[in-house]
Amino acid sequence: MSIEFRDLRRQYNKIKDAIDNQITAVIRSSHFINGPEVKELEKVLADFTGRKHCITCANGTDAISIALMAAGIGEAGGGSKTDAVFVPDFTFFSSGECPATVGATPIFVDVDRYTYNIDVVSLERAIQTVKSEGKLKPCAVVAVDLFGRPFDYDAVFEVCERYNLLLLEDAAQGFGGTYTTAFGEKLMAGKLGTISTTSFFPAKPLGCYGDGGAIFTDDDLLDTLCRSIAVHGKDMEHPDDPNAKYNNIRLGMNSRLDTLQAGILLAKFPMFRDQELAAVNHVAVKYTELLSDIEGLTLPTVEDNESQYYSSWAQYTIQLPEGVNRADVQKKLKESGIPTNIYYIKPMCKQGAFINTQSSIADCPVTEMLCERVLCLPIHPYLEDDEVEFIVEKMKAVLI
Repeated sequence: MSIEFRDLRRQYNKIKDAIDNQITAVIRSSHFINGPEVKELEKVLADFTGRKHCITCANGTDAISIALMAAGIGEAGGGSKTDAVFVPDFTFFSSGECPATVGATPIFVDVDRYTYNIDVVSLERAIQTVKSEGKLKPCAVVAVDLFGRPFDYDAVFEVCERYNLLLLEDAAQGFGGTYTTAFGEKLMAGKLGTISTTSFFPAKPLGCYGDGGAIFTDDDLLDTLCRSIAVHGKDMEHPDDPNAKYNNIRLGMNSRLDTLQAGILLAKFPMFRDQELAAVNHVAVKYTELLSDIEGLTLPTVEDNESQYYSSWAQYTIQLPEGVNRADVQKKLKESGIPTNIYYIKPMCKQGAFINTQSSIADCPVTEMLCERVLCLPIHPYLEDDEVEFIVEKMKAVLI
């Protein structure tokens, strides 16, 4: 049996006609940039997340950078202190890269061992340290919905309110997930920040066939600024001005979602919403039931629709028992046709780009442990029960 880590071919075969029809329609129209499919997708995704505005862009990394720029993070002229942006130490590089590239200083904080998301105690400790040192100005928190599970919104929001920090949600892995607040309001991933971002990288819960991203907000000014920044800082404040197209009133970038990718996402979205989220949660439950008797193995928390959290399961991430040789486990599973991945093998604060900077100073013991022990198993909505059983059988042969 040969298994794909995330089987995009199987998905395509399920919705081939819808995707092919969208691609053909875009090619026939020859409206490859800012075609009507782009605006249609923005409306569909804004409605899905419960947001007023959705701004599509070229990729998830640009989405974070554009969001930070629109919020004024890293701007010169805000005083003598550089902006500090607090970021989980255990996440993909762009979550910390983007604050640095816009001129802020990422400060890395630890994560919870079981949810993999930002630890609010570590976050508040880092904020207080920065404030007491007086060298940086605390400005924002990038809260990541890692592996599909939304972060602890109630706790992080309260800290951001208390310290007057922008809350930016990185929902690249959590799109489709939900968080139910202490007041009983169910919020979609993409609605958990003043401004939120996502990625449509092919392996994400909702992915296109290339790169793509989006920004979500309810703030009209942030919407206008994001749209301007994404198109070379074009004047968006005067849409009726015939000269506005070539009036660049701020520095921006070239970051547009092309019409072909928008069409593909429109074709994939109904299946994602109506079937794939439930199907991938079924796979996660199946894994957890079958793996639960392996001593020393730490499994991700599985929720249900009525719980506080509902995950979109970008990854199914286990922690191997202490002392187990991870490379040996991967090798033996690969010999059985089972691919695995490690997300993430190195803490953010130890990435080469941050060596000898303020960002390299971090107290994140949980992250360091996770980087040594995590292993991600194949998961996607089209993984069959017998394939899960086969993977677990081989896992048990290696570990028991």
